[in-house]
Amino acid sequence: MRVEHHWWNGDVRLGRRDVYVRTDGELWEVEAQMGGPEGKSKVQQCPGKASAMILADAWRGPRWRWREL
Repeated sequence: MRVEHHWWNGDVRLGRRDVYVRTDGELWEVEAQMGGPEGKSKVQQCPGKASAMILADAWRGPRWRWREL
């Protein structure tokens, strides 16, 4: 799986949040990660790019200033 998009909320502490959209060319998935690489994460499979982007937008939410890496 390659990372198509990666967003970060800009927090370097325990409040860090990352959202990834990944694909292998056929399958799509979105991962929401809390607390950095050592923290918790949730992965959801999606049927296509459009649904993966919608889910990523929903998981980011409006609370933080997100930056795409």
